Amino acid sequence: MNSISELEALLGGLPPPARSAARRIFSVSTSTATLEAPQAMAGWITSVFGSVEAVRRQLVVRVTNVVTLEGALFNELRARRPKDLKGAVDVRRAIAEARGDPFCHVETGTPSDTFGHVAGRHGTAVANVAKYDGLHGVIVFNEHDPLAPISADVLADHLRTGRGWAVKGVAADPDARYYFLLWNSLWRAGGSILHGHMQMTLTRGLHYPKVEALRRQSLGYWSDHGCDYFEDLWSVHEALGLGTTVDGARAMAYLAPTKEREILVLGRSGEDESALAGGIAHALATLRREGVMAHNLALYLPPLSADGSDWSRFPPLARIVDRGDPADRTSDIGAMELYAASVISSDPFRIGEALRS
Repeated sequence: MNSISELEALLGGLPPPARSAARRIFSVSTSTATLEAPQAMAGWITSVFGSVEAVRRQLVVRVTNVVTLEGALFNELRARRPKDLKGAVDVRRAIAEARGDPFCHVETGTPSDTFGHVAGRHGTAVANVAKYDGLHGVIVFNEHDPLAPISADVLADHLRTGRGWAVKGVAADPDARYYFLLWNSLWRAGGSILHGHMQMTLTRGLHYPKVEALRRQSLGYWSDHGCDYFEDLWSVHEALGLGTTVDGARAMAYLAPTKEREILVLGRSGEDESALAGGIAHALATLRREGVMAHNLALYLPPLSADGSDWSRFPPLARIVDRGDPADRTSDIGAMELYAASVISSDPFRIGEALRS
């Protein structure tokens, strides 16, 4: 199996169309970090990292998406860092003990928007008590356990329920045309309630900054190169063996991830989020097989009604990322991620292989 450490050579060996696309999108460099450890540290280093030699010379691969200015620094050695698991909880037990929470009683335990609840077959859209935005809802899953396997059919139902809530929200406030769906699974990913749920918001005036930025960047890419950014992005990942197609949706282990094991699921311009259901379900199942318990998911979508901007080249896009072991007290996000570039210990090629398995 290929690895991120070989990325520069792998990109150079791609077929000409994919190689050209890679040069337009990615900047890649490889460096070797070195150190000398005192003899007194040898025992500790060996017990944690395997050997002193493993830390003496460390390969670091830097990947920058020059279109979106997302970047990642890959060093697999960081996965072996010591972690503080004091007071670790039994996640499965915590989920089981949370049964009977307000989300288990939707009619009496959750508020409703002015337009009421929106019921699906596998969940119900309700109002959020503490709101991000003027319109902020929650899809409460019928299934309490957030780690229960989720099929493409169930996921598609949740997406339809979210869309139904959004349509009613726009009818109530026509200017709130920008729809965003997210899923924070477990406390490690920002979920304050264990019961399985997604959230939806509608905002006014302009889409959320990261969505609007991607729209402008993709249009700039077309203007500069005469190529579709999203199609080029897929062509590079597919050629490297980092992606697979599921029910028409294209799932890829992203080369400039926000955090560990990020998977992008890409539709095509003119489709809505329903086209992503199979790909998202497959991506989540892949992450579960890799041991992921806590994740964040977000949907990037064009506005629900015309806003005078060009969204013609903007396809539905899902981003799914691992947020680490729920029992780990060490945060996975620090100043580097907030203000510089992501620091990554997982190898996208491992996730790409898992996606294709």
